[in-house]
Amino acid sequence: MKRQFHLTKLKNINVQMKYFKFLILTCFLGMLFSCGGDDDICESGEGTPRMKIAFKSAESGKETTIDSLYVAVDYGTGTIVELGKTANNTSRLIPLRVDDAPYTDLYFKTRINGPESKVRVNYTTKSTYVSPGCGIKKTYENLTSEVVTSNVVKKVELGQNQIENEDKTNLFLLF
Repeated sequence: MKRQFHLTKLKNINVQMKYFKFLILTCFLGMLFSCGGDDDICESGEGTPRMKIAFKSAESGKETTIDSLYVAVDYGTGTIVELGKTANNTSRLIPLRVDDAPYTDLYFKTRINGPESKVRVNYTTKSTYVSPGCGIKKTYENLTSEVVTSNVVKKVELGQNQIENEDKTNLFLLF
């Protein structure tokens, strides 16, 4: 009797292990096939575009290369975000605010401890749904800009007055 009870217990454990293996295999296959496709990552330029700025000489009006440029942006959070330094560039991409504010304040300087210029970029925004992975894409229209504090940036010139992609220059800074 004791031996028969022991064999029955072993059979029950063996059946339980088969169900456990089946459960593990089902979970693994479910995870494998649930990996998303193209909607998981927004990598084909469908996200909110950045503003492209280029540089010109204030004397000649021709495009120029800036040896060093420090850029900071006020995104409305109470702190100014430093975007870092670029060297020997003819253009720069800058992300604008994605909230419903009608402007973004940009700060430029050519030396780390040098004087700073403040440029305000005004616009209207339009939101478009892209995909579950990318979410909402903002486009900027009716761009205008003004130099609020003139130090290193003397003037601004408007390029294309809408931002739909990052191909065309939207703003020229005259140094």
